[in-house]
Amino acid sequence: MSIYIVTGAAGFIGFHLCKRLLDNGDRVVGIDSINDYYDPRLKYARLEQLGILGTHVEYGKPIKSSQYHGFTFFRQNLEDAALLSGLVSETQPDCFINLAAQAGVRYSIDHPFDYAQSNLVGFLSVLEACRHNKVSHLVYASSSSVYGMNSKVPFNEHDPVDHPASLYAATKRSNELMAHTYSHLYGLPTTGLRFFTVYGPWGRPDMAYFKFARAIMKGDPIEVYNNGDMYRDFTYIDDIIEGMLCVIKKPAQTAADCNLLKTDAASSSTPYTIYNIGNNKPESLSDFIALLEQALGKKAEKRYLPMQPGDVYRTAADITAIAQDFDWRPRTSIETGLKHFAKWFVSYYTTGKTYEAG
Repeated sequence: MSIYIVTGAAGFIGFHLCKRLLDNGDRVVGIDSINDYYDPRLKYARLEQLGILGTHVEYGKPIKSSQYHGFTFFRQNLEDAALLSGLVSETQPDCFINLAAQAGVRYSIDHPFDYAQSNLVGFLSVLEACRHNKVSHLVYASSSSVYGMNSKVPFNEHDPVDHPASLYAATKRSNELMAHTYSHLYGLPTTGLRFFTVYGPWGRPDMAYFKFARAIMKGDPIEVYNNGDMYRDFTYIDDIIEGMLCVIKKPAQTAADCNLLKTDAASSSTPYTIYNIGNNKPESLSDFIALLEQALGKKAEKRYLPMQPGDVYRTAADITAIAQDFDWRPRTSIETGLKHFAKWFVSYYTTGKTYEAG
């Protein structure tokens, strides 16, 4: 049995990771602020699947799962550095997995300070807690957004990432640089995962595919940016979790052949590494919508709009590194993944637990 701390435990990826670890018999301490970026009822519904019942969780107080004896949940902010460090000291995790962050590209345009507080100050608290408690491995969520205005595709971890297209992307790249500093100064093994457009059951309501599904089911028009001429490397949640399970078991190592005179975004002489984790098969937005319509059994009314500030035209993951190091590759086709999502969405949507994106 291994012990893990997972932040963002009530979020989309965090929930799925916690469930998988618990099903494997591991012990998990979950942390989440349960903020109102989108309706907290979905977050509580995810927690209910993990045995955390009710819709009121007192700040900083542990709650034991009614379903998994190895799961304890805390509602707290990562910026609360003393509380977080104390929890890490008490837990002594084999790996700290940081999935908590203020998400959303477009939201960052109007709410920049939320990103500085959560993604920068909060991540600094994580690094300090791991440093002072000698955590043996920190795995943290980065994002394909760090590639920003790069035109070379597929995106490779060794490509320059100096031109972010949104503040969200800038904070995620900052996390990678902060992690490198702590790997260098304190020998903290850190692994960053650049996620590529994760989708699936229990997903985030602020994501485009979720908004599309909700509008289609209601008979409302969907907003299609750049006339549908955009490409995303949509990656199914189960594939993401399989990749993470591989990575968390193997702390980052110092690169023996690293040349500091030729260093790049993912190379270092410290125990620090970065992996793309994506589907490696970009889909056009138009094709994605057609498959979603098919999965839901209902046609969409489309309203075409120009490209939005902060958006990029194409994302595409080069997954050579993670495939080589862990023999990991995505296995879920977009058709299968959307069928699973649609089945969950329709079931959840018709239970009366309706909610709106924040």
